[in-house]
Amino acid sequence: MDDAAQDLTNRTDMSAYWMPFTANRQFKASPRMLVSASGMYYRSDDGREILDGTAGLWCVNAGHARPEIAAAVQHQLMSLDYAPSFQMGHPIAFDFAARLARIAPPGLDRIFYVNSGSEAADTALKMAIAYHRARGEGQRVRLVGRERGYHGVGFGGISVGGLVNNRRVYPLLTSDHLRHTQDPRNAFARGLPPHGAERADDLEQLVALHGAETIAAVMVEPVAGAGGVLPPPQGYLERLRTICDRHGILLIFDEVITGFGRLGTPFAAQALGVTPDLMTTAKGITNATVPMGAVFASRKVHDTVVGGGADGAVEFFHGYTYSGHPVACAAGLATLDIYEREGLFANAAAMAPRWEEALHSLKGAPNVVDIRNIGLMGAIELSPRAGAPGARGYQALVKAFEAGLTVRVAGDIICLSPPLIINAVQIGRVAEILNDVLKSLD
Repeated sequence: MDDAAQDLTNRTDMSAYWMPFTANRQFKASPRMLVSASGMYYRSDDGREILDGTAGLWCVNAGHARPEIAAAVQHQLMSLDYAPSFQMGHPIAFDFAARLARIAPPGLDRIFYVNSGSEAADTALKMAIAYHRARGEGQRVRLVGRERGYHGVGFGGISVGGLVNNRRVYPLLTSDHLRHTQDPRNAFARGLPPHGAERADDLEQLVALHGAETIAAVMVEPVAGAGGVLPPPQGYLERLRTICDRHGILLIFDEVITGFGRLGTPFAAQALGVTPDLMTTAKGITNATVPMGAVFASRKVHDTVVGGGADGAVEFFHGYTYSGHPVACAAGLATLDIYEREGLFANAAAMAPRWEEALHSLKGAPNVVDIRNIGLMGAIELSPRAGAPGARGYQALVKAFEAGLTVRVAGDIICLSPPLIINAVQIGRVAEILNDVLKSLD
């Protein structure tokens, strides 16, 4: 680090900021500071270009510093900076919902705005319970998630989530879990792995244990992201959809990561050919410029909840001060314009085979025990260091940053999800850096 960069770091008081999902003491002793970003790259406080291998946190799908989004936000701030969404409306919220409905999976065209993926998860779970209550089945309150699933950090999301450290110290809602879908027979599989569809039958076992009449919904990520990038086995989601239909259980897809082009289509539901009853989104909805999320509801769910009650009565007692925030809607509309004008979903589909080849070229590197990919998502799983699970993964994160690449780690799994603007040369550079990093790990 040069003297100017060291001076900048020395002048930054880091004591007040309690950082999320971070080893605070370790980070503040040796910080990794990003000071600007453009396109595919961050710039660090020591002036280095850092290739963004994770689209920020799975969210900057159109690349960084898009002037169109900045201009839309500025214009909106100066015309209508805020308006309430409770018993009031403003046109841009309706315009954005209509645009979202046009790219949604068939039938998921009723949009409820939130501000994050965590809020989207809790909202969808409340919708599911409200739906059953409106149908006269108020006893359906049990929620089903999946091991290694991540649905944010609200109490609903951690209840159905399957990451133990996120759950262990908090009181949880009534929930149960399917097994995760990672199967050792699928090591180094490309795309959808061939084995494991039968794990969807875990839901039948839960029905037998608890009774279908007690289960409101099943929430899964089409592709588990934060749990280590686990593509669904061939036929798994179809099987889960069939079981849900058989027992009157709602199926919820968490598309906070997979939504907005990550698999080469607007949503993973379209790429994988299975449509849920509810779908949660956030992240790429505004290219991460303004916090926002949305739940996409089927007409079946929407009309059941909204269709009853007296005139003037609130049908769904839920919402947020910033639901449908006009500035977030402006950012979202500008983001959709970029996706469409530049064909970024199509670019993701076109780059996916190159991405697959680049990642799997690392097979045989030291400590690599599995490689997984689908769309522009990928994972490189490392063998854990004896007596220190996660240590090798953290070392990989640090070394990658030093070499000019951001990655995410889930224990000893290196997770990747670049912006959809990535090109073949940049994909090659990602693989080159990772190859060097893997060879340097203890």
